[in-house]
Amino acid sequence: MSNHQLSQDTQGILLLCGSFGKSRNHSPQPLSLREYNLLAAALRSHQMTPAHLLAPDGEQKLCSLNHSLDNQRIIELLQRGFLLTLSLEKWRSQGLWIVSRSDRHYPQRLKQHLKYLSPPILYGVGNLELLNKGGLAIVGSRNVNEAVLSYTQQLAHISAQQNIQVISGGARGIDKCGMLSCLEAGGTTIGVLANSLGKASLESDYRQSLDEDRLALISPYDPEAGFHVGNAMGRNKYIYALADYAVVISASFNKGGTWSGAVEALKKLPNIPVFVCQNSQNQGNMELLKLGAKPFPEMSGKLDLLDILKPGETEDAVEVEQMALDFAVNLTPENPAPTPIYVDVNPTPTEAPNVSPSPELSEAKIDVSMDIYQAVLPIILTHLQEPIDAKNLAKLLDVQYNQIQAWLKRAIEDGKVTKLTKPVRYVSSECNR
Repeated sequence: MSNHQLSQDTQGILLLCGSFGKSRNHSPQPLSLREYNLLAAALRSHQMTPAHLLAPDGEQKLCSLNHSLDNQRIIELLQRGFLLTLSLEKWRSQGLWIVSRSDRHYPQRLKQHLKYLSPPILYGVGNLELLNKGGLAIVGSRNVNEAVLSYTQQLAHISAQQNIQVISGGARGIDKCGMLSCLEAGGTTIGVLANSLGKASLESDYRQSLDEDRLALISPYDPEAGFHVGNAMGRNKYIYALADYAVVISASFNKGGTWSGAVEALKKLPNIPVFVCQNSQNQGNMELLKLGAKPFPEMSGKLDLLDILKPGETEDAVEVEQMALDFAVNLTPENPAPTPIYVDVNPTPTEAPNVSPSPELSEAKIDVSMDIYQAVLPIILTHLQEPIDAKNLAKLLDVQYNQIQAWLKRAIEDGKVTKLTKPVRYVSSECNR
């Protein structure tokens, strides 16, 4: 992994967001996800990418952007080329690879489900292609008894036997038990780590599976970062977003990463069903059921996981959902929509005088329209960190004025956007608090 193997955009994003060696605890601090999204939106509005900031006139281009970040801090971050080179050499020796949101190898599932909350950089080791395979997230507490670990092992074995990939967090207890049990049964696994990726890549538990391309270990955090509670909480959404379904084996009520990750998924990732093991002795599990999680049955006889995980799912529903997800893949600050988008759910008689669309087609259009709104909303919000009027917002997004008005109206109803007056402007509700 030398510099020439990374795209210019990825190098730029690494310099802006990455931590290297002894600089980790010193100024300037790398950009946070929110800060990077602000800069990426400003770049996109000028039809630029992070690579443009590495050009000889990069500083001049940076100063031409309209954003709220400190330009001097950005310049100092971009001047860390030597530290980046040293870090890349170390990571290469550990077999690590790096992808950024601008790379075609970046997992589409993160963009589909998280949009602008996708991490700018992913560090990893192992089979990169597994990241778009989906599968079953198996998560749970660190401190559990042997009976719970045995249940986890059995579920992971069944997953492997039925060719369902296991995704987990690599932490001690249920996470690691699920991962290793799936690998033991010949399956494939993704581990989303909160810390010490470089160290984990050398562990004997993982080496054979890495060599056989049946494992990918990834982290959105510095490969040498130690454990941090915030990172452990923050990576939970990536576990769910890479999966098709999730099973919570054991959760402590109202505390710990398993609980917070499951609650976050139930609220913010509605397309990913969250199941929970039925255990009346575990208050956390019972409370998750009350919050909308689905009950997962006991292990008995021949268990067909797909019959449990997606009962009654039709091919048409899958096709409609995939259409919307495919559209959403490119809707990030680095990948704007290529053409104006307008979906007329209810065409006027002059547009279709003698046609009465079937109920099935009308329903499909409505579903896709709703998904498109959900897909473009994060992009709209990145432009509403500061108040802006609808006309200029429509120009920035290259969409019709009527369409941006419709989206803004719905965003206001959803509580995502606040409308200001005198003059009329719009701003993200998060920024207006």
